[in-house]
Amino acid sequence: MQVYAGNGSTWINAKQIKAQSDAMKQKLQPYGYNYINIDAAWNEGIDGYGRPTPSAKNFPDGFQSVIDHIHRNGQKVGIYAIPGIGQQVIDANLPVYGAPECKTGDLPVRPLVKADYWGIGYKIDFSKPCAQKYIDSIADLFGSWGIDFLKFDSVTPGSGVSNLTLDARDDVKAWSTALAKHKIWLELSWALDINYADYWKQYANGWRIDWDVECYCEGTALTAWPNINRLFPKLADWWRHAGPGGWNDLDSLNVGNGQMDGLTKDERRTAATLWAVSAAPMYIGNDMTRLDQYGIDLLTNREVIAVNQAGRPAQPVPTKTNRQVWYALNADNTYTVALFNLGQTDANMTATFADLGLEGSATVRDLWAKKELGKFTGSFTANDVPIHGARLFKVTPQAGAKIRVNDDDLRTSYSGEWKRNANFEVPAVSEPLNVTVSDSAQAVAANAGTRTIEVNNDSSQIVYTGSWSRSSGRGLGDYQDDVQYTEANGDSFSYTFVGNGVDFVTETHNSQGEVDIYIDGQLKQTVNTYQAEGRGAQQVVYSISDLPNGTHTIRGVKKSGQFMLVDKLNVRQESLLNPDAANFNKSQPADVSTVIGRDPGELLAVSKAGQDLVKGTDYTVNGSTVTIKAAYLAKQPVGATPLDFRFRGDHHDDIHAATANGASTSTTFKGTTVEWSTALAPDQGEADVYLDGKLVRRVSLHNPTRVTNRVAFTATNLTNTQHTVKIVKVSGDALRHDTIRYTTK
Repeated sequence: MQVYAGNGSTWINAKQIKAQSDAMKQKLQPYGYNYINIDAAWNEGIDGYGRPTPSAKNFPDGFQSVIDHIHRNGQKVGIYAIPGIGQQVIDANLPVYGAPECKTGDLPVRPLVKADYWGIGYKIDFSKPCAQKYIDSIADLFGSWGIDFLKFDSVTPGSGVSNLTLDARDDVKAWSTALAKHKIWLELSWALDINYADYWKQYANGWRIDWDVECYCEGTALTAWPNINRLFPKLADWWRHAGPGGWNDLDSLNVGNGQMDGLTKDERRTAATLWAVSAAPMYIGNDMTRLDQYGIDLLTNREVIAVNQAGRPAQPVPTKTNRQVWYALNADNTYTVALFNLGQTDANMTATFADLGLEGSATVRDLWAKKELGKFTGSFTANDVPIHGARLFKVTPQAGAKIRVNDDDLRTSYSGEWKRNANFEVPAVSEPLNVTVSDSAQAVAANAGTRTIEVNNDSSQIVYTGSWSRSSGRGLGDYQDDVQYTEANGDSFSYTFVGNGVDFVTETHNSQGEVDIYIDGQLKQTVNTYQAEGRGAQQVVYSISDLPNGTHTIRGVKKSGQFMLVDKLNVRQESLLNPDAANFNKSQPADVSTVIGRDPGELLAVSKAGQDLVKGTDYTVNGSTVTIKAAYLAKQPVGATPLDFRFRGDHHDDIHAATANGASTSTTFKGTTVEWSTALAPDQGEADVYLDGKLVRRVSLHNPTRVTNRVAFTATNLTNTQHTVKIVKVSGDALRHDTIRYTTK
């Protein structure tokens, strides 16, 4: 609920809150909406125990009358707090309610240290038992009022602070402990640091993953499209942290009134779709007395609400494009599939079943249109998805379809200490063998072991979030004579790559400013692209080279300055071909050979311009040596002939691994067959496989070389009921888990 009335000076009052509660009861409550959450400024002053007191001005008949009105309407009520203790409370040195031996003046850390982003309060010393008693006293007060929900704001690390100079984790733990006995929901805010996701999950019911969605354009709109658009790369990092017990919070869903929201109808539906498939709390920010019919239709579609309430956060098919497919595998074997067109033109968008982990045929239902679309095999296409628009579908596999469950799917659980990736993974990758075809012998540069790929700013795989434009023909020394640029703070770019290093290359100039650089969701550095005099072209302002050789994402966020520019990205990859270049002389034809740096079974294909060469005819594989036949090369025109070597990797380029014996992973499914696929490697030993609690096999995962996607266990002729497969580490340095695949009936 918005707390600011919008006339320049007034916070929302009792009369307005009661009107919102009444409107919710009439329009939205039958569809499951039941929280009235009152944000900042509900309180003013303190009582004789240092606890907050409600505003007498905004609640002239008492705050309890508002709470009681909300409860009589069958709803729950939420309020707002921040970390720390206020100066007024410290100076008053009051007794703590229920613990008169404790004094509020003794509670802060000395010397005083600020506790929140705004510097409103001071850090509490939680090494003192009285600190928890003070938080308990406030929570007990809230409980006596009948409070059901607490938004705990300015939580750090996060809230604009990406280091431990401000650290509210002790506050979060104390409030979690105090609120639990009253069963009060704890929601953390804002832009929480993902590096502490496990901590937030341990102590809170929900956590904001980004800045406020409001645009703070008073008198104009509640939000704006860039504030919705920027959530996609955030969710690509955060989705796997949400699940039963704790949820990713995207802030208020402002889609209820076209004259109020600041979004087009297509953008409003996209936002509603994103909140739904992310299993994010659907807290609306609109004036519920003024909902328009389109907004009501968006907020009351029972099939879309069911997607949200199923609690299966969607994950993206790799977000290397502005036309994104997101999906979730549900407990009943159906898939939720959302198509998001974040591009600048209408587009036909296709969901490929294999990308979802589905083999076979399925029926497809359009959830917004409430319409069955028919039966499809392999894929389905939505035509003319509008700019900034979305489509939402339910995909139901048919009998005999096979469903693959990835290692980070919500239905897969882990016992013991497991790590995701952490250099245990192997990504799928392609690398060219650059063959120069000529009529005379030519020298070929030696392979250096590492190759650098230059990615221009206009690559379709760089995802730009916000209001970006492209400028070309500047004649200022830009790579390929063009750049991408934005003027809005908070706009960002992201690029997912396979390799062990990356450079951010841009321009330096007095119109530029600071850029926050994130690698794999972690803030690495704030770089300054300001240059007082002159202009620097193709400047490497950030570089990292010590990443594990795998899949990574670089993201840059504009922080200051008039402009932020992207010129190119340099990606460094480990070379898998030695040599990675060769010469073929038509006048003296001879086979061309290269040695591959992975197990030969990992080579999927060799191709030219998307057309696979014929193994055994166009090329042969003998051990680690791949030989391109002279007869094939002789048919190629004079000039460059790049041959693409494609290597398999772990499914989705990720994996979970455990090093301690006894660690286990379990997956529950309903089907008639099941198989476990994982990596084999020199550092692996044996694992026990249990089916429905019974040990059925001990398997060896040891292999002289690291290979991916190998079937380690299969069971057939199962009853078409619910089953659980459990894998337990027995020996070896590591156990890797990749996928479970089962067959439906």
